[in-house]
Amino acid sequence: MLSVMRTGCRRTWRSLRRHSSSSQGYQQANVVVLPRRIADDFEDFCHSNPAPLPLLYRSQSGETSCEPLAKHADIRTDISEFCVYEDGRLVKTVSSLQSYSDPARTGSQLADMVTFYLGCSFGFEGRLEEAGVPVRNVEQGRNVSMFRTAVHCIPKGEFRCPLVVTMRPVPAGLLDAAVEVTHQNPRAHGAPVHVGDPALLGILDLTRPDYGDPVELRPGDVPVFWACGVTSIEAILSSKPPLAFSHSPGCMFLTDIPDAPSANTDPQLTPLCFLVTHNPLLYSLVSKATAGKIRQLERIIGDDPGQRGIAALFVQDELLRCCLALSHSSSVAIVTGFPTHHQHSPPDETDGPPGAIAMATMLLSLGKRVTLLTDHRAADMNRALVDEAVRTGVLKAAIPLVIFEDRGPDSAMHFLCHHGDPTKPRFDHLVAIERSGRAQDGNYYNMRGENIKHLVDPIDDLFLAAQNIPGVMTTGIGDGGNELGMGKVKEKVKQLMPKGDLVACDVAADCAVTAGVSNWAGYAVACGLYLLHTCPAHQRYLRRGLGLQLVTCDLQLQDWRRNLPSVQKEELFLGTLVRFGIRSGKTGNLAMEVDGLTFHPTHSQMISRLLEITLGSPGQNRPVSHD
Repeated sequence: MLSVMRTGCRRTWRSLRRHSSSSQGYQQANVVVLPRRIADDFEDFCHSNPAPLPLLYRSQSGETSCEPLAKHADIRTDISEFCVYEDGRLVKTVSSLQSYSDPARTGSQLADMVTFYLGCSFGFEGRLEEAGVPVRNVEQGRNVSMFRTAVHCIPKGEFRCPLVVTMRPVPAGLLDAAVEVTHQNPRAHGAPVHVGDPALLGILDLTRPDYGDPVELRPGDVPVFWACGVTSIEAILSSKPPLAFSHSPGCMFLTDIPDAPSANTDPQLTPLCFLVTHNPLLYSLVSKATAGKIRQLERIIGDDPGQRGIAALFVQDELLRCCLALSHSSSVAIVTGFPTHHQHSPPDETDGPPGAIAMATMLLSLGKRVTLLTDHRAADMNRALVDEAVRTGVLKAAIPLVIFEDRGPDSAMHFLCHHGDPTKPRFDHLVAIERSGRAQDGNYYNMRGENIKHLVDPIDDLFLAAQNIPGVMTTGIGDGGNELGMGKVKEKVKQLMPKGDLVACDVAADCAVTAGVSNWAGYAVACGLYLLHTCPAHQRYLRRGLGLQLVTCDLQLQDWRRNLPSVQKEELFLGTLVRFGIRSGKTGNLAMEVDGLTFHPTHSQMISRLLEITLGSPGQNRPVSHD
């Protein structure tokens, strides 16, 4: 009966019948009534913001029925409470709109108004319960919590307003179930638009909702946010029409349409929910199909032709977590450089720079800011390598190259954050790829156990400082366990890798991505980012369900594909490294090889395999419209 009480239509046999059917799973609708003059703009506004405003039906001017949604309905009486707005101000609530259609009293204002029926999230609460997901607001006998956010809807005409969301606490172990159930109901707002810390939406206090009632989280619950039709009320307040009406929050219109899952839902497009970071708490969504492809990439780069035993360090889904975190990032700093050949000048190896440049160019293509960190000794060489990579088209555009110097205990914090303020970080992700990492004794070792500390700047301090800066994630990519970030798996390195007790890196990263050759992981990250940005479920989540379409234009898609790693580009850049005197890590050869493995066929075949998984058949990973 709570569903009946919540919707509140109580007056006629018709509304009572529709109330009882609502408890059996019938669609409910939010309602907005606007002057005909701005109706087209509002329809465009709905289409541009489909998650909060899934348009079920637009009436003709003065039409009080809605035959496609409910037979014999009368919008004037079939909602128990309406809000009345004048010039964008809520002036009163009324139990009926009949007086506004009486020519003798008002001149029949409704005759020149248009009614919009919008999907409502109350419709999926029953399905959540059927799936075993507790609906806390129902358990607590409360209306759902609704919040204005700091996210702006896509404006159209006179309509511009913040996104409003509902919040429902969901046990962490049931997040996938909640996501799947609601994804199957795009006409009721679809899958969540945010899972995790409310502050990331600009919501400061969950106990003080802007609409509805506060709902308590139970231990183990995660706050989950869905786009909300009350966004339409904010649209009325901002556009200030001389007269407008809406349902009162919690008093919806009940349709005759069963609240059934969409028949067109492809199971492979169903989103999965993955934890990205604890500080702040953030989960992300990605389709089953895309997650499966990134997992394939992760398995492929685990090949170990050099027989180094890298499989012992493998942690599943680290590549996926890294790619998701980078997808949510805006400013990324990448560091590489392993001076293993300390007897040569330069001492660096060919593993690392190609993977770093491959990640950088894809990040640039996706609109991220990218910075390259370097040792002071290698600054001129790396600047020249970046310039050459841009000149030859291997790197999309020039990127800043910076040096970190240890000038005291606060140096790392001041480098990472404006004025050393941890609430104002310059970067939100640090990536180390084949970067020599500090061992437990404070030294830096190559895999032969030789100390190369004199050639390495203390960039590890940045990764340690990042652990105390909310919102800054770190990734370490390695193929032996002595690389920066591999401290996350250091016990395995000590036990299972040659000289592990001595060489194991002691500095952990949030994500530790392992590969047979570190460059391969850099290529896989670039491919994974491409997959995420052509994944409808992930793109919808990134955009909070806002935007006219999720179909990527051909020019943008072509740019992303152009900036994927390729056999031609990677061979060209490896040739550049060799010309600069940079040698193969394992053998020290000044030749077209990485870690003792020749570019053809080993590395070229790896790149081809990664691209085959990434691109698949034409259009296979092309974004499609949702909602």
